[in-house]
Amino acid sequence: MTSLRIRFFALSVAATLALGFAARIFAQSGPGQNDNSYLSSSETVATYSPSDFTPDGDLSKAIWKRAKWVEFDHDPTGKTENPSVKTRVAAVWSDRYIYFAFSGRYESLNVYEGEDISKERWELWNRDVVEVFLNPRPERITHYYEFEVAPNNQWIDLEIEKTKTPFNDASWNSGFEHATKIDEKNHLWLTEMRIPLSAVGVQKIHDGDQWRVNFFRAAGHGGDEKRTFLAWSSIPQGGTFHVPNRFGILRFVK
Repeated sequence: MTSLRIRFFALSVAATLALGFAARIFAQSGPGQNDNSYLSSSETVATYSPSDFTPDGDLSKAIWKRAKWVEFDHDPTGKTENPSVKTRVAAVWSDRYIYFAFSGRYESLNVYEGEDISKERWELWNRDVVEVFLNPRPERITHYYEFEVAPNNQWIDLEIEKTKTPFNDASWNSGFEHATKIDEKNHLWLTEMRIPLSAVGVQKIHDGDQWRVNFFRAAGHGGDEKRTFLAWSSIPQGGTFHVPNRFGILRFVK
């Protein structure tokens, strides 16, 4: 009987460790698949704005009311729904910038305390964040850009090239602007991002252009095995957010 108990305990420990490892992988910026064809049919629209505006976290602007919003609350594999952290995202473009807005439910917020939020924060993904993975040149499937913002407006931007080691370059600086607001009454945290087109190698966007994009969110306290991770375009095989062939379509409409 003792032998059976020991064997059961060992198997339970192994299973727990495996689950914890699988959860942690999602939070890490590790390399994923480099397949040469896109496998996601997810699509959203970026709406044109004739004028530019400075991000301030206020999503009541008329432009965001006209924008196309999409919701997601499923984990990266697409198997588990998490309505308590349901997240909405929209995109807007102008002649000089591309903008993103996020509105996400929250139960509590997990941020780095007492730090200078004006400075880029390495491993920001280990706290609550919203993330945009953006590829303005879909023919280069392994090359894209990553933008993250936390509820306290901490940030990081990275240039990604999956064929290089290391593949994530934090020394790259897009000069993107961002702002957040916390709506405590409704338990929402709101984010705006403004990314210069020139920073991602684009001179001009044309009506009907299509880029590739994915949106993510990390939420919760404790180790990654206790946290919640969401993806707009699912990654059925799991393992990492960095699976560019699972990026959805971002279509520009004027």
